[in-house]
Amino acid sequence: MDLAIREQVIGAQLHLYVSGEVDTYTAPKLKEVLHPAITEQDVTVHLDEVDYMDSTGLGVFVGALKIAKRNEKELSLVGVTDRVNRLFELTGLHKLLSINTNVRGGTQ
Repeated sequence: MDLAIREQVIGAQLHLYVSGEVDTYTAPKLKEVLHPAITEQDVTVHLDEVDYMDSTGLGVFVGALKIAKRNEKELSLVGVTDRVNRLFELTGLHKLLSINTNVRGGTQ
């Protein structure tokens, strides 16, 4: 499955609406958008439409978190599905990342 990313600026914050699968093949596309963005502004990533993520996808978010902290920016994940959230919990990343599983909105 492919990965689609739509960007929307709301106020001073960039919202990335991600759909598809974040895996070894598609994670570089997410990294290409997310990592430069988080150096400049706060970013909220909407994961409503991501049903699968592997360790490569997790690595993209770990890298983005490091960049965010270094640049004093905020990285938030919202709309995280139960399946993807379990991956964050199993790895302990839910303790480091701002994750809200209740927010839903899709790719409006």
